[in-house]
Parts: sequence; structure tokens; C-alpha cells
Amino acid sequence: MLEVAHLSHRYRRNRTLAIDDVDFAADVGALGILGPNGAGKTTLQRILATTLRPTAGEVRLAGKSLRGDLAGYRRSIGYLPQRLGYLPHFTVSEFVEYAAWLKGLSPRAVRDACAHALEVCDVSQQAQTKMRELSGGMLRRVGIAQAVVNDPDVLLLDEPTVGLDPEQRSHVRSVLRKLADHMTILLSTHLTEDVSAVCAEVLVIDRGRLCYRGSPPDLALLDDSSRSELDTPLERGYAAVLQRNRMQLEVGR
Repeated sequence: MLEVAHLSHRYRRNRTLAIDDVDFAADVGALGILGPNGAGKTTLQRILATTLRPTAGEVRLAGKSLRGDLAGYRRSIGYLPQRLGYLPHFTVSEFVEYAAWLKGLSPRAVRDACAHALEVCDVSQQAQTKMRELSGGMLRRVGIAQAVVNDPDVLLLDEPTVGLDPEQRSHVRSVLRKLADHMTILLSTHLTEDVSAVCAEVLVIDRGRLCYRGSPPDLALLDDSSRSELDTPLERGYAAVLQRNRMQLEVGR
């Protein structure tokens, strides 16, 4: 189980409080982190991926603090940032094998781990394709493959379907549903469709605050019928949570 305990982060440059006392736990399955752009989702994911240190609070995996065993924690996670960096002349296989090597897999294990990750993410046929030749949807699937090549306990995904067309999103969501059967997935997104298609539970984060936790159907029950410009009950429930949080912040000023 991944535990996030009273996590906060304030950026030094402008003193912005990006994460404000966020507290939750996640077990096997997909947990959506839903919020508008600028809500703090990427900051939270970067902290969980150990690329950013929190100002306060801690992260624990299986009861062990990240601070106590940073190397062990990193071996137990996989991370797909919103913008995936890669060497364009690498083939897909070379890129995923390189990721496996960086994560400390033995030379003997790298090839088999790469083949398995490509198969799970349904990109085996693209193994010898150059990274620069991939479509956007295929690139995201390869990004997931490099994140799971070490068979992590926790998979961190930041906007995995951003910029994809509907068919590409459907392929990525199908991959994530398979992975959620045996690992903890934290999926950050501003798209309610990602949450409804993949996640059993959802957190809503806004202006750095955790303001809702529950199932997507329960969030849809908060449907604000006055927001007729929104298409679905889930979108309207999400909008109602954001509105309530912002009213509370205004009252607290």
C-alpha cells in the first residue's frame, strides 16, 4: 500500500503552495487524481516519483518511509511524466531496454523484461521501430512500457492520454485496465472520461487541496443540474466539487 501522509509543497521561487496537506492511501487498482490544469497534480506526481522533495509530510510504501530507503522505493515504482523524454534514433526495444538498465535490472533480465513490457502494452510489433517514427498514441504506450519494465508495485501516470485522439485513448485505457489488476496505479488527469473508463476510485484535487474521494459513480451523484453546458453527470459532479472547494477557500480568507 502507498501512503501519502500530510504532504505539502511550497515552491521557493514564488512561495506558491502547490500541495496543501494532502493525505490518502492507495492499494492495488487504479486511483484517479482528477483536477484542472494547475491544481497540483503534476507536483504531487513528481514528489511521488522522487524528482521533487516535499516541504512537509512523507510518503510510505508497504509501511516503509521513502526517506528511509530511497533506492528501494525507486525500484518499486514506475513513472510516466506528461512529457516523455527519449532519444529519437533509439528503437522501441532499445529505449525500453535502456529504461530497464537504468532501473537496475541485471543484464540477463533486461531482454526478457523488455519483451514482457512490450507485450503487456501491445507494442511488440513496433519493437524495431525508431522512437521518432511513432504516433502519439503509440508513444504513450511505449512510455507505459518503460514505466512497467521493472514490474513496479506502484505506477505513476501524469496525463497519459493528453493530446490523443479517441481511438488512441481507448487503446491506452485498455492497457491500464489490465495493469490495474495487479499493481497500484495513480493516474493524474483533467479528463473525467479517463477516470470513468479506468479508475475504481477518484481523488479530486484543486488549488493544492484534496477536496473529494470516492467512486466515479458517487461523484456523478453530486450532479449539479444547473451546469447544463456539461455533458455528463460525472462532469457536473466534478464541477460541483470544484465550486464547493473554491467557495470554502473564499470564506476562509
